[in-house]
Amino acid sequence: MVQSPLVLVVDDEPAQRAMLSYNIEAQGLRAITASDGEEALVLADEQRPDVILLDWMLPRLSGIEVCRQLKARTATREIPVIIVSARSEEEDRVRGLDTGADDYITKPYSVNELMARIKANLRRVRPTSIGAVLEVGDLRLDAEAHRVFRADAELRLGPTEFRLLSTFMERPGRVWSREQLLDRVWGRDIYVDSRTVDVHIGRLRKALMASGGDNPIRTVRGAGYALG
Repeated sequence: MVQSPLVLVVDDEPAQRAMLSYNIEAQGLRAITASDGEEALVLADEQRPDVILLDWMLPRLSGIEVCRQLKARTATREIPVIIVSARSEEEDRVRGLDTGADDYITKPYSVNELMARIKANLRRVRPTSIGAVLEVGDLRLDAEAHRVFRADAELRLGPTEFRLLSTFMERPGRVWSREQLLDRVWGRDIYVDSRTVDVHIGRLRKALMASGGDNPIRTVRGAGYALG
């Protein structure tokens, strides 16, 4: 089963990290924490969280510098960053957003509002994780009902094929390498041979073409697979 979205909480106060982790996990998400900017960069590279909750005032590297480095790196630039700060002046918000932050929330804040901000950013990068309905061309995927349609015909997909299609439909046109698909669909903690991806891509293609229509999944030689 595909893992729930992962949120990286970066804050130097242990009580704050514990409180945020508790509330994030209460929403059915996963949480990992870092206590300083350097640790945050390491975890972002190693774990590739879906959202990063980043305090501005941190030891070693400030949240602003962490954000700048994250957005400068190809591997992490697409991860949404929400800066959390006691700095509430307009110029501080502008500086944070200009550095590349996707959102900015000031202390003190409502936990409910913060969770809503996290979900809003997840809706952008992993919409199926929160039950969204996706439509790409003549394909429609209902994540909550776990149903897929092509034109008016409902398709029968296995659980792995469903997760693969969800991944493709969240980012149509993006080329996914086998390793990226393994991490996203099977999870980092599970060892699966990369050739297994090819087998399941073949099954997905067969299911998508069962009621007619062209093959919507293209193979990009030496790079991986993409939808459209």
